[in-house]
Amino acid sequence: MPGKLLWKLDPEGIDRLARRLPAGSVLVSATNGKTTTTAMAAGILAPTARLAHNASGANLVSGIASTLLEARDAELGLFEVDEGALPEVARRLHPKALLLANLFRDQLDRYGELELVAARWRETVASLPESVLVVNGDDPQVGDLGRDRPHSVVFGIDDPAHARPSLQHAADSKYCLRCGTPYEYAAAYVGHLGDYRCPRCGHARPPLDVAARSIELHGLDGSAFTLSAPPGEARVELRLPGLYNVYNALAAASLAIALGLSPADAAAGLARFSAAFGRFERIDIGDRRLLMLLVKNPAGANEVIRTLVDGGAPATAVIALNDEIADGRDVSWIWDVDFEPLVPGLERLVATGSRASELALRFAYGGLDRSRIEVEPSLERALDRGLELTPAGAELTVLPTYTAMLGLRRIVAGRGHVANYWEGKP
Repeated sequence: MPGKLLWKLDPEGIDRLARRLPAGSVLVSATNGKTTTTAMAAGILAPTARLAHNASGANLVSGIASTLLEARDAELGLFEVDEGALPEVARRLHPKALLLANLFRDQLDRYGELELVAARWRETVASLPESVLVVNGDDPQVGDLGRDRPHSVVFGIDDPAHARPSLQHAADSKYCLRCGTPYEYAAAYVGHLGDYRCPRCGHARPPLDVAARSIELHGLDGSAFTLSAPPGEARVELRLPGLYNVYNALAAASLAIALGLSPADAAAGLARFSAAFGRFERIDIGDRRLLMLLVKNPAGANEVIRTLVDGGAPATAVIALNDEIADGRDVSWIWDVDFEPLVPGLERLVATGSRASELALRFAYGGLDRSRIEVEPSLERALDRGLELTPAGAELTVLPTYTAMLGLRRIVAGRGHVANYWEGKP
C-alpha cells in the first residue's frame, strides 16, 4: 500500500528514492525462479553491502517503491522484477546491472506469447547501454540479448550427462530467431534451455562466460556443481534439489561475479541459502511434515515433477489450482504439464483450489484411477485431508499455484507452525 500511494501521488518519487542508493540498483527478472534467484543473490551480496531487497516477492512497481521507502539506510538495491513490469522499473531505476534468467510461456492472459515479452525486453536492454547485462545463454530469446554487447556476462549449463534425450513437448523457444528453422540440440536441460544450434543459418548458443559443470543431483536432498568463471572455479553445495535450482544458483552466482565478487564468495553465499518461501519449503506440522513446491506454468511444473520422481514419487499429494489474477485466469496450461510420471506411485490425489475440478479431470485423462482422486475446493479442508492420509513421521507433498501457496501458508501460520512471510519478515 505505501508503494501504491507513492506511485500514484508522486510517480517520480520512486526515481528519487532509487538515486539515493550509493551503490545503485540491480534488477533480476525471469519467468521461472526469479524469487529464488534474487534471494540467492541477496545471500551472496549481503556481506558486502546493506541491501534494499523486496524479499516478500512484491515485484511490481508498487512493491519496489514500498521496499525503497522502508530501506532508507540501504546501500545497494536488489530487486526481483515481474517480467511485464521490467520496462517501467528499468526506466525509473537505471540499474547498474540487469540479470535476465529465462523466458517461458506464463499467464498468457497477462503477457501474451513470450515473443511479446522478449520484444519488450530487447527494447529495455537497448535503453540501458551502460548497465552490466547478465543473461542465460541457454535460452535462445534471452541469450541473444547479450550477443555482441559490451558489459555482458553469459551463463549456462555445460554438463551433457544431465541433458534430456530430446526436447519436451511443452518446450517454448524451439525455432530459430533468425530464420524460423527448428533448433537442433546437443543438450536439452530444462524446457527449451540447452545447447542449441540452427542447422540452416548457424544461430547458436553464445559462448559461456560462467558455467555449471560436474553437476550432482541428490534427489530431494540437494544438489552440487562446479562453478567455472574467468576468475576461477569453486564447488557449490546447495540444499535445494533439481536442475532448475542449479540454474537459479548459477544465475545468482553469475550476477555476483559480474559485480566483482569471486566464485568462492558466490559458493559461500549459496551454501548458506535455504528455500525461498513456498519454493521447496519444508514445514513441520505436529508429527508430520509438509513439502511445498510452487507450480505455475508448464516448464516449472515439469521440473518439479522431474525432481519429485527422481527423489521418490509421493503416494499422497495435494495439488492446488487457483485462477486469481496473480495465477493467470487461463488454466489451460495444466494440459501441457507432464503429470503422468506421478501417476504410477500416486495412491491418493487431493485436488483443491478454485479450479480443483479441472485439475481432477486432467489427472483422470492422465491415467489416474478416478477412485484415487478427491476434489475438495477448500484449501484448508484439502490440507487437513492430505495430513489425515499421511502416516505419522511421513511427508505430505503439496503443489500449489501462487495464490494457493499464499493461502496455504496463511492457514499453516495461523495454526502456529510457521512464521508468516506475507510481509517478508518472520
